[in-house]
Amino acid sequence: MKSDIHESLFNPKKVPADAKSILENFDSIIQGILPLNSRQFSKLPDDIRELSHQLTDERSSRRMHYMNDKVFLSAYARYFMWWNLIRLTKLFSNINFDSVNLSDGDFCLDIGSGPLTVVTALWLSRPELRSKKITWYCLDISKEVLSLGENIFLSAAAKTLSDSEEELPWKIIRVKGSFGTMIKEKAKLITCANMFNEVFQSETHPLTYLAQKYSSELKKYAAENASYLIVEPGVPHSARFITCLRECFISGALFITAPCCHTQSCPMDGKLLKGPHVKNAGTKSGKWCNFAFNTDDAPAKLKKLSSDAKLPKDRAVLSFIFASSHPGDKKTLEKKPGGFSNTRDTDETLLLRIASDPIRLYDKTGFYACSKKGLVLFIPKKGKPVFSGDLITVELPKNDLQRDKKSGALIIEG
Repeated sequence: MKSDIHESLFNPKKVPADAKSILENFDSIIQGILPLNSRQFSKLPDDIRELSHQLTDERSSRRMHYMNDKVFLSAYARYFMWWNLIRLTKLFSNINFDSVNLSDGDFCLDIGSGPLTVVTALWLSRPELRSKKITWYCLDISKEVLSLGENIFLSAAAKTLSDSEEELPWKIIRVKGSFGTMIKEKAKLITCANMFNEVFQSETHPLTYLAQKYSSELKKYAAENASYLIVEPGVPHSARFITCLRECFISGALFITAPCCHTQSCPMDGKLLKGPHVKNAGTKSGKWCNFAFNTDDAPAKLKKLSSDAKLPKDRAVLSFIFASSHPGDKKTLEKKPGGFSNTRDTDETLLLRIASDPIRLYDKTGFYACSKKGLVLFIPKKGKPVFSGDLITVELPKNDLQRDKKSGALIIEG
């Protein structure tokens, strides 16, 4: 069987050259805004490690306004923001933004904006949007982190301007408040990253209920023909929430621009496994939708800082959903009730989104993938490079497909 790779989610060649340069030397931008002396630099790895505990295993005991602390602000910008910019810039450089269709005078909203990581990543990754005269409302509970973020954005964006350009066409309006705080204008593009992961930590309601609740809240911010770009950590709980949010978007007749290649039930929904043959039934999640890339090309200075802080990163992982009120690429998508149908799928072909790391299968390598036929175990031809996030069309065999005994996935080679 033949297979054809259409796109990747993390192709480094798609990242603009000026963005690569800025990300390589992002520490110099922070040093110009939040300068550290030699003694403070020596403490930085310890500060990063302490903040990591605050964000993970000690999150239940941390102070609400912990990000107002200048030490934590510096550690966050120099480590967490830098890594987040790398993963978001790579992702945003590879997904199709045609469906957003921003025009001069439009408003956008970034919720849980923090130090404007999403806004900065979008500027770096999408040069075609840099000339748009748009206004960003950036919403966060900390005015200090918003102020830092605006300075970072302005410094990074200024490095991309030509000599003939005097000012940035993007305007930033900082709004101190939490999710649900209303803004003056309706937004054409609504974004947030790692925000819901924070919001639902204290919630006891099921994720299906929370997804319905929060999708309704998101729509209150939206202008006509709005788009939504939601990115969360690639861990089971967050990925499960993204899947539930996907169902809400589809039932609201939105087009799922990425990563989904169909509107059927998600075969990687992260539900808890049940049944008499499941070990630790009710506590172990099934396969969840997440995508990863290795960090070999990350800045050497950032990798050294990560090592010094004893928080090395060999790979970056995320779960996300990008939904729009219209399809954008009409050559490959057509409107169907409740969402879209991908016209690349035919009786002879099937569209797959690779959603796993390589799996060793004796003398072969496989990958789990999502499709309208459910979970697929895709086994590429030897020597054919395949990566997490790749969108692939495969030819279907005329005979019935076999199923993997362990996962139940359809086995497709190509």
